[in-house]
Amino acid sequence: MTRPITTAVNGTRPFGAHLRMSWWKPLVLLATLPVCLIGSQVLAWSVVGAIEGSDDPFSSEFTPLKSLAANLSIGATGVVAVLLLAWMTRVPWRTLLSPLRRFDRRRLADYSAVAAVLVSAGLGTVAVVAPQATGWTGFAITDTTVALLAVTLITIPIQATGEELMYRSVLLPATASWVRAVRPALAVGLVVSSLAFAALHGSTDAWLAGYIALIALSTGLMAIISGGVEAPIAFHVVNNVLAGIGNNVMTGGGTSAVDRSTETGGPPLLILGAVNVAMVVVVWLHEKRRRAVPPHRELSGEWTR
Repeated sequence: MTRPITTAVNGTRPFGAHLRMSWWKPLVLLATLPVCLIGSQVLAWSVVGAIEGSDDPFSSEFTPLKSLAANLSIGATGVVAVLLLAWMTRVPWRTLLSPLRRFDRRRLADYSAVAAVLVSAGLGTVAVVAPQATGWTGFAITDTTVALLAVTLITIPIQATGEELMYRSVLLPATASWVRAVRPALAVGLVVSSLAFAALHGSTDAWLAGYIALIALSTGLMAIISGGVEAPIAFHVVNNVLAGIGNNVMTGGGTSAVDRSTETGGPPLLILGAVNVAMVVVVWLHEKRRRAVPPHRELSGEWTR
């Protein structure tokens, strides 16, 4: 179903290059959203540290409560990003999810199923060919494990969706608005939003930083190809949930750790990078097939959305 086109949305341009806004507004977003994200996490972790009596609430060790605080703060920042851009451009916030159609739950489900297969294959391959790269120490289920699994299953979807809202729904089209021609605009939006995504993940390892940037580039391409954020949200949620489950049950029953320092990455990340590329190809093939179906077949139910 086509949306009414508002003055800030150009319906003749693809997702990512669809917004028109003053040049300074993306700069405001680039300045304020990282502050909002980091500030909310610092506040949340300080509160958690006080509750748990931690000597170092900002350590790399993630207790269930600290993981909960991190995931919710990221999700909240994504909502703030969408509302801020909607206010700046005076468009309905739903327009920022998919400018020319309604948010498609069927797309979300279909791409989630594909992502589950691809990500499982990638993680399984790494575990077999390079087990040392996983950081897993051994299978165990404790009360801490159960609590971490609950936090992963309930709040990782919020965290991953929040990141997609912030980077793909907001920063990608906002920074792309600096350029008029479509392809250069998309290139600018992809590069700036991907670099921001990688920078805010704070890795000092070249392999890991490159892999994080590849995730951002891949999910950005998924959004552009499909005309909305269903595919990137599906992939990001599934990727983080499955990786989180593996980390939870394979850390010997203790807390999980997030270490992005030097020498934490390596060549095995090429396998996970291939998973990202494969998902982009799947989205491209599926969307190409959808566009090839005559409208009357979709209306008659011969083509499943």
